[in-house]
Amino acid sequence: MDFTKLCTFETFQQVWRHYGHGRDLREVVEEEFTRIKGITYLDHAAATLYPESLIRDYCKDISSNVYGNPHSLNPSSKLTSDVVERVRYRVLQHFNTTPEEYSVIFTSGCTASLKLLAESFPWRPQTENEAGSRFCFLTDSHTSVVGMRGVTSACGAVALPVSPQEVENKAKDDIKGEDIICQTPHLFCYPAQSNFSGRKYPLSHVKGIQTRRLYPACDHHGRWLVLLDAASHVSCSPLNLQDCPADFIPISFYKMFGFPTGLGALLVHNNAASILKKTYFGGGTAAAYLVGEDYYVHAANISDRFEDGTVSFLDIIAVNHGFEALYRITGGMHSIQQHTFGLARYTYMLLSCLCHGNGQPVAQIYTEGQFASPTTQGAIMSFNLKDSGGQIIGYSQVDRMASLFNIHVRTGCFCNTGACQFFLGLSDQQMRRNLQAGHVCGDNMDLVDGRPTGSVRVSFGYMSTFEDCQKFLKFVADCFVEKPVTVDQERLEKLKTTTAASQGLKRNTPIEIIHGGVCKEEQIEKPTEPSLEGLGHRESNGTEEIHRLTNIYIYPIKSCGAQEVDNWPVGPLGFLYDRCWMVVNGNGVCLSQKRTPRLCLISPQVRLSSNELILQAAGMDTISLPLENTAQMHSSCQVSQSKVCGDRVETVDCGEKAASWFSEFLGQPCRLIRLNPEFTRNMKKRGASGAAPSTSLSLVNEAQFLIINRASVTLIQKLMSSRQDGSEGDELLDAQNVISRFRANLVVTGVEPFEEDNWSHLIIGDTRFVVSVGDARWSEWTRRLVSEQRSRSCLCRSTVKGR
Repeated sequence: MDFTKLCTFETFQQVWRHYGHGRDLREVVEEEFTRIKGITYLDHAAATLYPESLIRDYCKDISSNVYGNPHSLNPSSKLTSDVVERVRYRVLQHFNTTPEEYSVIFTSGCTASLKLLAESFPWRPQTENEAGSRFCFLTDSHTSVVGMRGVTSACGAVALPVSPQEVENKAKDDIKGEDIICQTPHLFCYPAQSNFSGRKYPLSHVKGIQTRRLYPACDHHGRWLVLLDAASHVSCSPLNLQDCPADFIPISFYKMFGFPTGLGALLVHNNAASILKKTYFGGGTAAAYLVGEDYYVHAANISDRFEDGTVSFLDIIAVNHGFEALYRITGGMHSIQQHTFGLARYTYMLLSCLCHGNGQPVAQIYTEGQFASPTTQGAIMSFNLKDSGGQIIGYSQVDRMASLFNIHVRTGCFCNTGACQFFLGLSDQQMRRNLQAGHVCGDNMDLVDGRPTGSVRVSFGYMSTFEDCQKFLKFVADCFVEKPVTVDQERLEKLKTTTAASQGLKRNTPIEIIHGGVCKEEQIEKPTEPSLEGLGHRESNGTEEIHRLTNIYIYPIKSCGAQEVDNWPVGPLGFLYDRCWMVVNGNGVCLSQKRTPRLCLISPQVRLSSNELILQAAGMDTISLPLENTAQMHSSCQVSQSKVCGDRVETVDCGEKAASWFSEFLGQPCRLIRLNPEFTRNMKKRGASGAAPSTSLSLVNEAQFLIINRASVTLIQKLMSSRQDGSEGDELLDAQNVISRFRANLVVTGVEPFEEDNWSHLIIGDTRFVVSVGDARWSEWTRRLVSEQRSRSCLCRSTVKGR
């Protein structure tokens, strides 16, 4: 068969049907990667390419916002802290886990994460009564993993390299329970994906080692922890930590997004965090310390404890834009995995079948499989080319020739000596002889005594195209194949037969979070006027004073305008739809009136009868959104994590219509999000507060309701008036304006100023409220209430009885 006929897109589609990400990939490249025109970039395993929109959005972000040092407490610093925490949540969400399970420690990269772990792990030397710690690593590991033994050996731990075959071949099923007594900590490290060959190792090894079923854990008592080196894997593949709960996962973000460089993270399982120990402590890591004596208390938060000094917060902000661009362009990691594997598989099939005119194969490809499935093979291929006599062509010669054709590849051992030795058949003695001959890591001495010292590697990214494969294969055929070019037809047909099985892969997506609307409202009859009874320690000589609930307000969107109602349903979170939505900036940080005063000009209105949220603002067209998420909305909504008053909340994006409306009115990129009805946010317990147990909150700050007393407002007005000293030009705020400043839900009248401070609870109709003591800065003017109502009820303007 003519080789040029195989280098067609039709042939590719016969090999693999998944290509692109739902739109013409050529358009994506033209819009996002104009700088690579004329370049065939095949070194994505080293560093992938960043889309140009990522840089534009990032530059616009840092040019329009003031980001201060997160260790300060001023507004710019608070903004930075909020964004950094938002990125932590997003990293965990990407790997389908939560802050309850893992902590994110930002580092300068994967290598720094490994060094941090090596220096913090509690290695134990061997004693007369107890075996010491084992530092075990797969021989197919990156230099940065093997380099950890420089630290571990100095601590007395035994370094044990393990071949991939030994892990399962030496496994045992009859593990005894001696580990209850022996708690010596051991660490097993292995890559989720080899950066040399692209081989994906079973993620099930994580639990196999932790439960001591697999070697070497089955041969050594103690507590076994697992470091899963995910740096290579996560560049093109999804990683679900619900399936493989490794104790430590190091990553580098430039391998995922191309930008920023110099930033990575160590994900630490919270169950393993307590064993890590630090000696050095830098700025921001201490809860307290003394200069005059050796006294130091580390920060309680695991991330704060291990992030010495100020984190690279501007780079962390860029990570948020990296996620935005990645999902916007590709739709997610499953699409990336399918696309990149297809390109690698096609390239492997044609290169492995390519032959010289005399029938000799052109390439020796270093793989233990046949690129049959993206669950076992990544988008990486390492090989050496051979001449018609079967002799290896040095990788430096291939690299120089490729550069002339503007084809970018990687050559050498790729910082993975173990895999290099295995595939090239180099013994330890031969490696030493190569060094004596002058060969060192990273040089261009590709052959010693006719034997290769390394190989050529090509790797693909989500923006790689079929044309990249085509140009590379044509380059090999034109420059290194003795004519006529032939194809091993028998091998090609055998490889094609494995395609059908690999096409039927189950989609490896994260666990889907089901989210729908609030429960359907029951028909609420117009209530009779209930009474509000304030119960406290106030004495009135046994007589009752009649008070009245004069106003009821809800605030559908946090920090936006109020909606006044005559009566309103009360549910488990407070008033129905009160603070159910909030507006966030481009980084997912909640906007407040302090930062964005124009929020107060937005008037949201909830219409229960038509199931609509109406958005109104001067100069803007009125739009409506559904109160409840329909099945159609659910399929397209993005579930994410945000932060409210230090609490992590799970939210659902309300779509492009709302985002465009708010962005236009507020003059900055922003989105409307709502609390995910499937998520429960519990109220913080504060001392001896009488708040009802297991109280759930919406997006409110601290409690379900705020109440304010008109008599207290009148007193405030008098105090403000007395401080004006008769100066002209300062108009005193009227009572209603003062009330609106405090954003209360309930307004009462007929009581003494600040009498509400003494109430322990109050009753409106059949609904009982408990007074919650909140932040002292606020409790001077308003009281926070928690409803003890667990079923649906309704409040209306009513009389109030106080005693």
